[in-house]
Amino acid sequence: MYRDDSFFTLSGGAQIGLGLVSLLLVWTVFWIVSTLAKGRPIWLRLMLAALLFVAFVWLSPQVYYAYYRAVIEGLPAQWVISAPNWDPLHYLSFTGPRNLSAHGQGLLGWAMLALAVLRR
Repeated sequence: MYRDDSFFTLSGGAQIGLGLVSLLLVWTVFWIVSTLAKGRPIWLRLMLAALLFVAFVWLSPQVYYAYYRAVIEGLPAQWVISAPNWDPLHYLSFTGPRNLSAHGQGLLGWAMLALAVLRR
């Protein structure tokens, strides 16, 4: 399923770097969800996690593009984020794009929601 994913066009070192960038972003959003969830009712924790997930899916492509500019020569400086016009349920239900990025975002969304529920 992932054989033609753009991740596999990167060198081994660039793949490791991309994984590290992803881990840093995941750690950051988990920290934000955990911090915002403290002492709040469950409905608000879920809403905050959902909104943060929407923001992540909307804004993270710029972070990843900055990384790609560092490892792929010749990419132009540009904004790659645009107005959010996607359905987050496609990511959470894994019915959107069939690539590592979309499926990783779906897993991240579920993990953020679980962290919001479990955080007390």
